Amino acid sequence: MIFETLPTGPLEVNCYIVGCEETKKGAVIDPGGHVDRILQTVENLQLDIVMIINTHGHFDHVGGNRELLDGIGAELLIHQDDSPLLERAGDHAAVYGLRVDPSPSPTRKLVDGDIIQLGQLELQVIHTPGHSPGGICLYVDGTLLVGDSLFAGSIGRTDLPGGDHQLLISNIKEKLLTLPDETKVCPGHGPMTTIGQEKMHNPFLS
Repeated sequence: MIFETLPTGPLEVNCYIVGCEETKKGAVIDPGGHVDRILQTVENLQLDIVMIINTHGHFDHVGGNRELLDGIGAELLIHQDDSPLLERAGDHAAVYGLRVDPSPSPTRKLVDGDIIQLGQLELQVIHTPGHSPGGICLYVDGTLLVGDSLFAGSIGRTDLPGGDHQLLISNIKEKLLTLPDETKVCPGHGPMTTIGQEKMHNPFLS
């Protein structure tokens, strides 16, 4: 698997670029901004980006959707329950004194258990609401991209509209901590971690 991380946008969202080594088909997950850097990285990796996937609809994770789609003409995927958030991302950004381009509508709305085929790679969709109603994680090749559901030593905030603290905790424990301890955890902000590390040391999950 080809895998790159780029901090993007005003809130330094971890944008992940995932690609199939055999077919060079690729996906961009959570383009928060800095689309020029994303496109340069894609070119360096010689990938054909066929989809953009948003782990959830908050403005900091979707701010580069429009510009990136204008540049590459790919599909846009998000969980069906966060499609309304995607439409209101500009209003959400304005609350923080920021601006993002309105995102195009998704071309595919995901549900829990979906398999996204990316060349020879299979990305499993794990629905983990709590930070947002349609928050998802993507599990591929021993790697878990968790959006803002889980962080190194922390969890996603649940005080935003649609947040639910107990729901998020239960989803993390029941759907994520059951994965192998060596699973790499790639969050939407901050450093990578592992499932085993979070089981042992995350104070929110004890």
